Amino acid sequence: MKNLKILALSILFLSGCSDKLLDVKNENTYTDETYFKTQTQFNESILATYAVFSHMGMMSREWYFIFDLLANEAERSSALVGTELQLTDYSFTNNNEDIVGLWASLYRMIFRANLALKVMETWQPGDDSEVALKAQYIAEAHWLRGFAYFNLVTNWGRVPLKMTYDDSKTNSAPRASVEEVWKVVESEFSLAIPDLPVAYPADQLGRATKGAAVGFLGKTYLFQKKYDQAAEQLVKLTAAPYTYALDPKYDHLFGEDNINTPEVIFAVNHTYTTSNTQYYMFGGQEGEDGKTFHTGRAQEYGFNDWENVTISNALVAAHKYNDPATGAAGYIDPRAKYTFYGATSNGGDTQYCDFCAAGPIKYPYDFYSNRYRKYEPYEFQKYTEAPMSGINTHVMRYADVLLMLAEANIEKASPNIPTAIGYINQVRNRPDVMAKNYPTTLTQTAAREAVRRERRIELAGEQVRWFDLNRWGIAKETLNAEHPAGPGQQPFLDKHVLLPIPIAERNSNPAIAADVAGDWN
Repeated sequence: MKNLKILALSILFLSGCSDKLLDVKNENTYTDETYFKTQTQFNESILATYAVFSHMGMMSREWYFIFDLLANEAERSSALVGTELQLTDYSFTNNNEDIVGLWASLYRMIFRANLALKVMETWQPGDDSEVALKAQYIAEAHWLRGFAYFNLVTNWGRVPLKMTYDDSKTNSAPRASVEEVWKVVESEFSLAIPDLPVAYPADQLGRATKGAAVGFLGKTYLFQKKYDQAAEQLVKLTAAPYTYALDPKYDHLFGEDNINTPEVIFAVNHTYTTSNTQYYMFGGQEGEDGKTFHTGRAQEYGFNDWENVTISNALVAAHKYNDPATGAAGYIDPRAKYTFYGATSNGGDTQYCDFCAAGPIKYPYDFYSNRYRKYEPYEFQKYTEAPMSGINTHVMRYADVLLMLAEANIEKASPNIPTAIGYINQVRNRPDVMAKNYPTTLTQTAAREAVRRERRIELAGEQVRWFDLNRWGIAKETLNAEHPAGPGQQPFLDKHVLLPIPIAERNSNPAIAADVAGDWN
């Protein structure tokens, strides 16, 4: 992470030797029982759990492909082949490497959190500061385990629960019910809240805060349609002791200095080290290449670089809708120019390199194609040069919280539409956006339409839409309308709402093998 040094621990498990004459203890090797002795080492167990955010299927690379392509936030270009192409045309199977990597990394995060919780039991703090740190580290382990199970239950439904270190070392484990997994997620974030700090010093940014635990607990309730409980949690983030605020500049959220934005609830902090680590996201996360934490997104999405994908036509079109104030057709959302390069007619930015030494350059494809501007460095440099972006991945930010609050107020048993619209308009009133406001007199149906549109535009390309479409129950109808089946495009089927259980998991876990229907889930 940018300001939080990530260490990947390698714990060597020893086996005994039958010949006692040869059974000599190597003092230079460690086990989970012998290594953790000091505050620094206990901290390493937590940092190793955060390190999984850079692993296969996660934010260094596959995360953005999986959730942008599945949700049609991004579309294929001619460079897109193989594993990622399967995601956009819905031809992926239970052996898709990106999905397999996501499953494996989420369970690796659980394994490491379980290890951290186990070794914390042996820590005898030497003073009050260590007492507080021990409580914080335990809370962080619960938060990380909650994050992993949140993403497992939302993407796979019924999954195995491995709640201890010994459980994590056992292959065969049955799937728990969706309700049981959600209870664990609720418990993990609830356990994390009391002992996480509201904020960290500058050299510790990137760790989960109290606000991140409250935010994810609220999100957990929202995803279960427990709207009153969701609102009760999420509204806490709008008042003291929290100081979250919308960043005055939308652009600032997606630049290399966005670690300092007041809008971050939780972000994976990226940093680039040296040129010999630039391709670490292709499997080198815990070898010599692992001494970095950057992401390949800028180059892989960049129109002047690899351009594996483009922004989807449907997402571009979503930025043009009826004027919220007058109802007139053809209103273009001001965030279009910050989200994609394109033509004036669709609101896209028509030039790049505004801050380059040689001056602005006309965007060359404005009359026939649009490309992502968000998460790209093209306002400051013509090319990305290498996959070495240090732009942080937002996992939850304050605008997301406000829009979840709006949704909860729209959907709860006694809807509060004026309050909901107030939250939506607060997001639209960001100083450099100032989109037209919605009237507070909207019907519940119109307010629901407004918050769903707002989430799509405000959080475009932030790997949010896949989760939104599925929990709203409209993924199949929406994605088939945007991606009509035909040559090179398979339809989105009912089964695609959940990802397939990886074949490797079925092969190693007989309890799951007997519980998978239709070779899928």
